[in-house]
Amino acid sequence: MQLFAEALGAGSPTLILLHGAGANGAVFKPLLRELAWPARVIVPDLRGHGRSPHGKHYGLAQHAADIADLLEPNARVHVVGHSMGGAVGLILASGLFGVSIARVSAFGVKVRWSADELAKNEAFASAPVRWFDTRAAAVERFVRAAGLSSHVRDGDPAVAAGIVEEGHRFRLAADPATVRAGGPPVAAMVASAQAPVRLFCGANDPMVAVEELKLLDPDAFAMEGCGHSPHVEAPDKLAAVIRGSHLVPPI
Repeated sequence: MQLFAEALGAGSPTLILLHGAGANGAVFKPLLRELAWPARVIVPDLRGHGRSPHGKHYGLAQHAADIADLLEPNARVHVVGHSMGGAVGLILASGLFGVSIARVSAFGVKVRWSADELAKNEAFASAPVRWFDTRAAAVERFVRAAGLSSHVRDGDPAVAAGIVEEGHRFRLAADPATVRAGGPPVAAMVASAQAPVRLFCGANDPMVAVEELKLLDPDAFAMEGCGHSPHVEAPDKLAAVIRGSHLVPPI
């Protein structure tokens, strides 16, 4: 799988940013402007999302293997992942992929999945691709599906990467089957990580509560005034969290 990925800068440690389900790497552009990371940065579109090809399988380990192919074996890597991307980061840090992960900062990772939620995901994954007659309708659907409502509008790079036009009709770039990544137990992922892990979420995140995260990471915290997507809601606050990780090299 040859992922689409933007690579910026040089030096160590490498920062890799992993987006959530339905989104693409362009959602991190506001964060990158605030963070001004002075070393190498890699921002991929996960398989089946944005500008990357669709695939047959979308398990978290499949995503992690794709990401490992973007990294040098001896690179010191700080992973920052949102929602599903955070779960991919935890899997990547297991030590099973031949890369050295220095730290995982995962925010908005959903911890509990009900049988009903998983059944709805499977129904969505199995349904035909939904086409829209207008770009505006497709954009509205994209920002809701990616959890970006009220924060991203048409003209944003994330929208450009998230919509595909074919024959004067529009669809989302993301493969509906990508929702099959949900469900594996996050507790096992955290336990298997061979690197320090920090879990956090927005104080108003409807997907996960900080109390759930504290069961897995006693130092988990909530970002006040944020919902599920702090990277677009308050990129300055998220940049401060990443800078506080003590992995950022001096400018």
